[in-house]
Amino acid sequence: MTLDMNFLNINEFSNDEIKKMILLAHKFRNGKQIKFKKPIYAANLFFENSTRTHTSFEMAQRKLGIQTFNINPQTSSMKKGESLSDTIKTLQAIGMDCLVIRHKLTGWYQELSKDPNINISLVNAGDGSGQHPSQSLLDLVTIDDEFHKFAGLSIGIIGDLVHSRVARSDAEILQRLGANIYFAGPKAWYPKDFDKFGTYVTIDEIIDKLDVVMMLRVQLERLNHELVSKFTNQNYFEDYGLTKQRAAKMKNKAIIMHPAPVNRDVEIASQLVESSNSRIFRQMNNGVYARMAILITVLNKYLEDK
Repeated sequence: MTLDMNFLNINEFSNDEIKKMILLAHKFRNGKQIKFKKPIYAANLFFENSTRTHTSFEMAQRKLGIQTFNINPQTSSMKKGESLSDTIKTLQAIGMDCLVIRHKLTGWYQELSKDPNINISLVNAGDGSGQHPSQSLLDLVTIDDEFHKFAGLSIGIIGDLVHSRVARSDAEILQRLGANIYFAGPKAWYPKDFDKFGTYVTIDEIIDKLDVVMMLRVQLERLNHELVSKFTNQNYFEDYGLTKQRAAKMKNKAIIMHPAPVNRDVEIASQLVESSNSRIFRQMNNGVYARMAILITVLNKYLEDK
């Protein structure tokens, strides 16, 4: 299976390939049309809850003229004990060209992508606390819209870092593209291996120096019962959230981002979600076009005109 058949980890692609995908997303947003040589069939399998990513991929598929199947894992043969590998091979045998998969297992794709009997395109829509490559691409599109560059930007990734696949995906690719990365949030939720991507600071140390303030959702569903029982929205917001007082210290042209869903008045003051500096809903809009670019990248061999 070749790299261009899959989109599993954005950091597997070169800088030039990533820039081409960003440009392609811009072109789709501006009305670019494509044609396939044959009917294309894609299935979406989401083993974890999703609104934005699932709907965004489906919208991207429909805009591209791809015939889409949404498969509910709760009513699939996996409930009877079928492995993910056999589910993929079954859908391949039925005639699917592409599978979009979100799974709670970190790195679910690592062995499957090496299986010589799997020849269908696989797209990672999020794996555990590992990678969220389509979110990373839409974040890159959003930052590129604003600054037309990545090198030299100061970007803060703030919040529940240890459970965030967005934090890991974004930090790695943004650092590679030349941005200066800063992390903030509870020290207990800071993975030590993030040291290779950036610097751990407090939000108050860095808020006035950032070009991009990227807030992360607190993922209570991934915390144990004891930590959940000790967690309070107000304490977290005061210590680590983007309050109106902190936002007042931001650069005038700094932008606020969040992968959503947003816990208002926990990670970010409710009034800031749709403020003039916020790009949160722009990110969602860009997500459709970024995912169109991803699908075309993995299905490129079926295009009528390349």
